[in-house]
Amino acid sequence: MAASTITPRSIASRIAASLLGGWAFVWGFSTLGITALVASGQPYEEARTATMLLAFLVFLVAFCWAFAAASVARVWATLAGGAALMTSAAWLLQRAALA
Repeated sequence: MAASTITPRSIASRIAASLLGGWAFVWGFSTLGITALVASGQPYEEARTATMLLAFLVFLVAFCWAFAAASVARVWATLAGGAALMTSAAWLLQRAALA
């Protein structure tokens, strides 16, 4: 990133992407992970614990990547799109498991 393209707006967008986008991405990861593990026969408490332990690492990677990526638009698209896809997949898997 060239020094002339760093603006307060781009910095604020990266901060928002790292915090809000990272949180949404980890939410989707957690819901999908817990749902998949419970659907495969794991007890809920073990599935939640295992997924939440991994969620800390996923958030750390998403947070750091939001500042390292060349395009903030790509960061927003990846984090928001991934969150929506994983949450939707978890919802569908949960409906199928309960049916």
